[in-house]
Formats: sequence, structure tokens, C-alpha cells
Amino acid sequence: MILDGIPAPAARGTAPDAEARKQRLRRRLERLIGVAATEGNELLPLRNGDEIFPAMLGAIRSAQHTIDMMTFVYWRGQIARDFAAALADRARAGVRVRLLLDGFGAKKIERHLLDLMDAAGVQVAWFRKPVWLSPFKQNHRCHRKALVVDEHTAFTGGVGIAEEWCGNARHPGEWRDTHVQVRGPAVDGIAAAFAQNWAECHDELFGDRDRFTEHDQSGSSVVQVVRGSASIGWQDMQTLIRVMLTSAEERFRLATAYFAPDAYFVDLLCRTARRGVRVEILLPGPHTDQRACRLAGQHHYRRLLEAGVRIRQYRPTMMHAKIMTVDSVATLIGSTNFNRRSLDHDEEVMLAVLDEAFTAALDRDYEADLERSVDIDLARWKRRALLQRAKEAAVTPVRRFL
Repeated sequence: MILDGIPAPAARGTAPDAEARKQRLRRRLERLIGVAATEGNELLPLRNGDEIFPAMLGAIRSAQHTIDMMTFVYWRGQIARDFAAALADRARAGVRVRLLLDGFGAKKIERHLLDLMDAAGVQVAWFRKPVWLSPFKQNHRCHRKALVVDEHTAFTGGVGIAEEWCGNARHPGEWRDTHVQVRGPAVDGIAAAFAQNWAECHDELFGDRDRFTEHDQSGSSVVQVVRGSASIGWQDMQTLIRVMLTSAEERFRLATAYFAPDAYFVDLLCRTARRGVRVEILLPGPHTDQRACRLAGQHHYRRLLEAGVRIRQYRPTMMHAKIMTVDSVATLIGSTNFNRRSLDHDEEVMLAVLDEAFTAALDRDYEADLERSVDIDLARWKRRALLQRAKEAAVTPVRRFL
């Protein structure tokens, strides 16, 4: 049987071994997206602010040549001050420091932090400040998160620079998120994601401090860096997720902060489950900062549950991670959510990682998160209140923007 251009797998127990699966998936991604994967990468998953922020700040404070950083969210709190101080300190020491902020997502940044960094020599640029834009461009944001230090160490994932990400997801004031530290050739792909957005905002793309050094073979992970662009039409990010879903043979896991897919991806999730793949989705529960998006996703729950998709909601705090794992051999991790905004409207960056050990580490985190989550039961969902149904219907006109 052929499903979405991919032959359906044979009965379980006859699937190819992990190396064959990885190679087949690698060639599909390289050919269909047109971006070569790189070998010899070292990846370190970082769980929650207690691990993420010390690693990022440590890299910044050790920088000797260049720091390139971009983020969608730069809000308030001590961690916002810590990052500004660290960036300013390295700029005063002669390091070339560039900071790219989204004109909408980072609008809460405190003015005195901008003044501090400017006085120290940090080059701060704004991606599409709304006041300067047509209404069309205002809807297309830079949602990428990237930090590249001395061209050899990079970070990407879901975290923003704000006190909400501090801690270890112990209560609603500490969000649950995952970032990844990267060394090796894949750093170039993350650096290119920064450069692509910096080029729109600044006249100088590179300078004397950029050395364009070769990368060491730091580890054993195969990584493809995929960029999603804020433009109209089918995007590479959509192709990436489509290939992962249609290639899954045993299990597809998704954790996302914002779940509001279009009809195509709802149908693809259902078809994937119906052909025998265990499809699991982990979403925010009572704690979310985007209730309209949550309602837009809930509109699809019944159809997904009837197809055999398992949906769980995370209870302790906001689930903000953006992770997909496939068949214990592949992982997608980065800034992309499973919603129309990420897939249709925003600049995003995602790592497609082919590595059993890295995938196993994220699967262990996923299973720990499941222990703090509750299942959405189909029978109970069918009996949900009329008010809940009305709220789901009310967001229909804006669903494509969520």
C-alpha cells in the first residue's frame, strides 16, 4: 500500500535495523528538502532553565571572537538582566556581539537593558518592528532562537529570555522547555539561520571578526538544519514534518506548546495512527499563555482520538517544548510548533537529528513528562460542555493565524 508517496511498512518485527532506517530517512530529507545533513556533530539536550541558562551564559562569558544571538522573546526578570550584562561585558572586551530581536515578541524588553548593551558596543537589530511595516509583513515574525559563540558552539530550541523559563518546571511560574547545545558542522546551519534574518535588518553581513573556521568532528550525530521562512506557499518546515510522519513505522511522539494544525496535518496524523503507528501528542494543560490556540487545537480532538491518536495534557506548568521523535532513531527539535503560525507564517529553525542515543534521551524526558500529564478520554470528550464547544467554534475565523 502507498500512503502519501511512502510505502506502508511491513508487519512489525520485519522493519529494517536502526542504521537502515536512519539512512533511508536521511536520504528522503536531503532529497525532498535539498539541504545536506552533516556528520560528526555533538549534541547535548538541556532540560528547563536550570540546565539551559547556565550553559548559554557560560558559552557567552567564554567567547573570544564573536557572539551572534537571536530570540523571539526577550522579556523581563533577573535572567534578562543576566544576559544583557554578559553580552555587554564581552562587547566591552572586544568581542563582536550581535543581538537580533523580533520587533513584536521582544517588545517587553526593558529600555535600560538596551541602553546598557548599546553603550557597551553590542549591535542590536530589530526584526520587522510593527510600526515600520505593512499589515501583511506584521503577521510574519522571526520565531527562531539561536546563539552561536565563536563559530564552534551553538544553541537552539524553544526557550525565550525571560523569568518564565527559569527553574525546573516545578510550578506554574517555571515553564517546561528543552534546548540543545550543538558542536560540529551543524553549527553552520544555525549560523546561517541567524545570518538570513540579520541580512534583512543590517547592512553588514560579516566582518573582520568572522574567521569562517572549519569544524572538528565533535561527535557522532547526523544533523540536518532546516529553516522555515515567513513567506507564502508550501514551506520546508511542512515538508520536514510530513516526511517524519509518513516515514514513521512504530511510534511518532510530539510535544508542542501550540497545537492548531490545518486540515492536511490533522488528516496526516489520523492516517499515520490508522496504519498502526503509535501516535502520541503532549500539549499544555490548564497552564497556557495562548488560550485561543488551545481552543483551535481542541476543535480537532475528537477526530484525532477516534483515529487512535493519544492526546495528553501537561499539568504542572506551561509545556513550551517543541520536540518530535520517530521510531527511537530520529528527533526534530527547534523553534517550530505544530500550528498554522509556525508552519505558515513565521521564520523558524529546526534540527533533524538521526541518533538513537540523543533520541532516547528525549524519549526519557517525554516519558517523565507523561507521568505529570492526564489523558484526554474520547468518551468524556464527546460529552464536553456546550460552553466548551462554543468556545472552540468562536476561534474558527482566526484559526489560520494561531
